[in-house]
Amino acid sequence: MIREPGAEMLGTMVLILVGTGVNCQFALSADVNVSPSPKGSYLGFNIAWGCAAALGVWDFCWGVTLCMAIFRGLSWFKAVTYIFAQLIGAWLGALIVFANYSEGINIFEGGNVLGLFSTYPLAYMSSTNCFFDEFIGTFILLLVVFAISDKRNSGLHPSLIPLVIFLVILGIGAAFGMQTGYAINPARDLGPRIMTAMVGYGAQVFTFRHHYWIWGPIIGSCCGGIAACILYDLFIFRDTESFINRP
Repeated sequence: MIREPGAEMLGTMVLILVGTGVNCQFALSADVNVSPSPKGSYLGFNIAWGCAAALGVWDFCWGVTLCMAIFRGLSWFKAVTYIFAQLIGAWLGALIVFANYSEGINIFEGGNVLGLFSTYPLAYMSSTNCFFDEFIGTFILLLVVFAISDKRNSGLHPSLIPLVIFLVILGIGAAFGMQTGYAINPARDLGPRIMTAMVGYGAQVFTFRHHYWIWGPIIGSCCGGIAACILYDLFIFRDTESFINRP
């Protein structure tokens, strides 16, 4: 009972350690008061997030967990347990990265580093646009995840799954990373957001842009994932686990 949630927690922690770690290195090194020269580029930023997902092997996403409960028979008790474990892992990973870079953070722009840990949309974006941006990214991710896990479809060897996850995260980041920071996973955004609130950034992390964190990374991501699974099961999936294909 403890092993599976523990694996979810550790997988998510690895994702956040590498992902927010590259955020901090990329941004902090651009400040001459912190580093003598920049360390990284936007391409490197997206590659690192792809590596982060591949290292954790992307089974620690709220969208995946939710869809497994709805479409693949995962018990709701396990789903809720996994979601909570993922949130703890994301919070812990962000806290470790914050502690590691704390001295540089104190120098960088007066310590205003909220965007290094959670996602914050660009100023011009409307609420609808933010929702749709997260919806698209998660839709693509879940469509690929269900395709590579469908034995009747891809026949993909398990050893190749991290490579495919790396490529899809890299592609999503390169195509849709600019506007919201492509959370595409509520735990990835909410865990670090809770951490930043606890270390002194306060309620602003939740009230930003009319509570963006709810309808962007959470509602947008979950809706995108569910839409992807409905379409996959309607047009491709043939097993009977899904209520869509059940006799």
